Amino acid sequence: MSSVVIHDPTLRDGQHAVRHQLGVAALRGYAEAADAAGIPVVEVGHGNGLGASSLQVGRAAVSDDVMLSTVREALRHSKMAVFMLPGWGTSDDLRKAVAHGADVVRVGVHCTETSLAERHLGFLREEGAEAHCALMMSHMATPAELAEHAARAVGYGARAVGIMDSAGHLLPQDVTDRIGAMAEAVDVPLIFHGHNNLGMAVANSVAAAGAGAAIIDGCARGFGAGAGNTQLEVVVPVLERSGYATGIDLYALLDAAEFAERELMPAPPVAGSLSIVSGLAGVFSGFKHQVLDQSARAGVDPRDVFFELGRRQAVAGQEDLIVDVVAELSARKAAI
Repeated sequence: MSSVVIHDPTLRDGQHAVRHQLGVAALRGYAEAADAAGIPVVEVGHGNGLGASSLQVGRAAVSDDVMLSTVREALRHSKMAVFMLPGWGTSDDLRKAVAHGADVVRVGVHCTETSLAERHLGFLREEGAEAHCALMMSHMATPAELAEHAARAVGYGARAVGIMDSAGHLLPQDVTDRIGAMAEAVDVPLIFHGHNNLGMAVANSVAAAGAGAAIIDGCARGFGAGAGNTQLEVVVPVLERSGYATGIDLYALLDAAEFAERELMPAPPVAGSLSIVSGLAGVFSGFKHQVLDQSARAGVDPRDVFFELGRRQAVAGQEDLIVDVVAELSARKAAI
């Protein structure tokens, strides 16, 4: 069998679904369950990564320092990972994360803006950390463009590089084309991180493995922004049946998923109407709460907001654009 490394961002991407309010007990309990299941890498943090706790995207229940120290203490075998978006996090945040024992550090950038990661990847290389680069909103770039930016990321010091289907917009052939092009351009492990807006996250993850991805992301019960991420306890046995060894204990993984559903989330995410629209529009799933809040206040249809954001090619970090779009749609409605 071939093998893939499972990377579990339940305690980071899942934060989007609960407005970043996971507390110490939840963080510790899930980390212990994931460690017992043999999940190789467990990622923790605010949904938008290091340094992102703010009024703009939501205050976290506990600080980065508390999150990292709690999960580091709970992990006896699994590696601990963190995520950072340049502009939210800084080199000081990265330095603190490494000091807390972060084994893997992912730097996320828009898929055609790899240069924004250069300084941070170089810093991590000097620190000796395992630096990854994640190309976000990957549906907005061609396979050739992604291959070019993957090569740049490796040149900057990334020891793994990959794509995030941040809007849940891709179909399996889209994934195959993108990962395949990147595999020809770089010789480091490739990453795939899926979202489930169109119900394709597991299929897309299997397609990514088939095209050469060696690191597959998944969250317990799909816990994540919008319709959620690739469902971890589903994708692991599907990958195993497809010929990819993960080294994860199935029963313990199912137990971890049960804990996550019971202790982390009010209900497992589903591909509801708004999530489907955001996937079709190609808009970041993490906008869901803000779109709903702003639309309700203005009396406009949130589906129209998502399609307009898609036409404007909105990306993560442009949450302020939601306010502008809602105001314009409200003005148009009043003028009719």
